[in-house]
Amino acid sequence: MSATTRPALLVAIDTEGDNQWSAAARRSQTFENIHALGRLHTFFLKHGVRPTYVVTYPVARDPRSADVLAGLAAQGACEIGAHHHAWETPPCEPADIDRHPYAMSLPLSQFDAQLTSLTEAIAAAVGTRPISYRSGRFGFSAAHVSSLERHGYLVDSSVAPLFYEAHKQGPDFVGAPLTPYFLAYDDATRPGSSGVLELPISAALNRSVPALVERWYARAPSPYTTKRVLRLLGIAEVRWLRPSYSSAEDMIALARQIADKGVPILNLLFHSSEAIVGGSPYNKTEAELDAFYERLGRVLTFATRDLNAEGLTFAEFHARHVRAAAGPMRVPA
Repeated sequence: MSATTRPALLVAIDTEGDNQWSAAARRSQTFENIHALGRLHTFFLKHGVRPTYVVTYPVARDPRSADVLAGLAAQGACEIGAHHHAWETPPCEPADIDRHPYAMSLPLSQFDAQLTSLTEAIAAAVGTRPISYRSGRFGFSAAHVSSLERHGYLVDSSVAPLFYEAHKQGPDFVGAPLTPYFLAYDDATRPGSSGVLELPISAALNRSVPALVERWYARAPSPYTTKRVLRLLGIAEVRWLRPSYSSAEDMIALARQIADKGVPILNLLFHSSEAIVGGSPYNKTEAELDAFYERLGRVLTFATRDLNAEGLTFAEFHARHVRAAAGPMRVPA
C-alpha cells in the first residue's frame, strides 16, 4: 500500500435465515433478520460504510426478503453478493440440513450446479448477477476457483487467516496472508494466476511470533482447549474483526496492527441474524444488541476517523485494486 492510498474498510454481512447455527431453524426457515436490515443499513451509512451483503439461496428465493434486498440495491450504497450454504442450495438432500457440510466436501459437479442455482436466484431477486462470493462455514477450496470464474465472479472472501478445521474435515487456512491476492487453482492460501481476487477476512494473533509458532498455535492438538489456555495465560490469542466475537478494544488494536503493516484492507464480518435480538446464539437481549452496535460503531469510527479508511464494497475495492495494479495510463508520444 502506497503512502497516498487510503486503506479500504470492507464490511461484508453473511445475509441468511435466522439462527443458522440450529438444525431446527435450518429445517424451518424464517427471515425476521432480513426484514430488519433497514436499521443496520442506516447505521452503516451513518458510519461511512458501503456494505456487501452476501446472500444465501433461501433468502434470495423468499419474496419479502428479495424485496428488501432489491430496495437496498436500488439505493446504490451497497453490493449484493453470494453466500453459499452447501446444505440448502439445490441440488442438495434433506439430510444435508443435519449434516451441515462444508462446500469443499461436495463433488465438483454438485458444487458447480449449486453455484448456478445460487447465482441465478440472486440475479432474479435483485436484477444483477453477483460478482462477490463467500463460502458458508469458510468451506472454500481452491478447486472452486475455476467454477467461480466461469460464473463471472471476480472476488472471493472465504479465507480467514489462522482458521483451521481440518480436524473436522474442514478448511486449513493457516499461513494465508492478510493482504489481497489473486487465487491459485491449487492452494487457497497462496497467490496464483486466476482472475478471482481473494479478500482475506481480518484475523491475526495479538502479538508477533515466528511463523513456525503461529502455525503450531493454529494447528495445535485439541485446538479449542489449547487456544483457550493460551488466551487465559495471556500468551496469545486470535483477534478478529467480528463484533460478536471480539471486544471493541481488541478490534481497534487489530485494525491498528493491520494498518501499521501496510495491509490495504480492513475486512469485517458478521451474520445478518446477529443484528436482531434472538436471531443467533449472540445478542439474546436488547441490552446485548445495544452493546453489539456500540462495539461495531466504535471500531467503524476508529477505522474511518483515526485510520482514514475508505468504505468500499467488495466490487469497488476490486476495481481500485485492478486500476492500481495496471498503473498510470501512458499516452503514446
